Amino acid sequence: MDPLAELVKLDPKSIGVGQYQHDVDQNALKRSLEDTVISCVNGVGVELNTASKQLLSQVSGLNSRSAAAIVSRRNDKGPFKTRADLLEVTGLGPKAYEQAAGFLRIRDAVHPLDASGVHPERYALVEKMAADLGCTVADLLKDEKLRKKIKLETYVTETVGLPTLTDIMAELAKPGRDPRQKFEAFSFQEGVNKPEDLKPGMKLPGLVTNVTAFGAFVDIGVHQDGLVHVSQLADSFVKDPSAVVKPGQKVSVTVTEVDLTRGRIALSMRSAPQLGAKSGQSAPRTSPGHSRPAPTSAPASRPQQSLTNDWFNAALNKKR
Repeated sequence: MDPLAELVKLDPKSIGVGQYQHDVDQNALKRSLEDTVISCVNGVGVELNTASKQLLSQVSGLNSRSAAAIVSRRNDKGPFKTRADLLEVTGLGPKAYEQAAGFLRIRDAVHPLDASGVHPERYALVEKMAADLGCTVADLLKDEKLRKKIKLETYVTETVGLPTLTDIMAELAKPGRDPRQKFEAFSFQEGVNKPEDLKPGMKLPGLVTNVTAFGAFVDIGVHQDGLVHVSQLADSFVKDPSAVVKPGQKVSVTVTEVDLTRGRIALSMRSAPQLGAKSGQSAPRTSPGHSRPAPTSAPASRPQQSLTNDWFNAALNKKR
């Protein structure tokens, strides 16, 4: 139901984060990827009463030990009713609570702000805003007209600046709402389940799995990625493949060649791909107003180019 909860269980390096990921300092790469994962988890927020130990351990201020203690307390005494209940968790001190509380959500909590990204240390400020308007915090969360009456400048202090107040108001407008875009289920072409089902000329939906300097690998649902060479990414010249496609992007591709013996699948994203032609080879160009010369037949003794070209072998080796 929640892909993020499962993705945090994987080593980020194992999903192929770049063409040269093995050529850089591995410790620096590990730190950078872990920071990205933590940033994503904290940006989305974590439901305290349902999150797994692995997901909780990615929250700022928590680690695998404190995450396990939270799950253990949840199993022993039932779901958390307020964020303050976290202080009862063994091994979770005030500092860890201060860091983690704002990223943990409690749906249907006693305090309405426990389901939002507002930190507990700012609850009193929001309560004062509500009191000044003669309403409750719950009313403030529901009624946009009430929120528009708040003059943020009057609540600026030495410890709370206007940027913080602006963030609080943004959170009050969408308390606990998942910031991620709506997930759209992707489906591959029905009836195409293995490489043997592929035929040159087939147009298929696919997902970009990796982008390299020589092209992009695309998953078309046959348990083996196909390669779109950089020359086949668009009708026009492409210098940098990453400027055209991104990992996870939905694309439409045409199968140009299939080599079952060597397990090679060549794809194209051009509007008029050349089937069976050497991948990476574009049609000859002519100047405006000149007709294109008719192709001549190759000598019979000349072996036909196939997917065993050096660039394709290099591409697959890079991916491995």
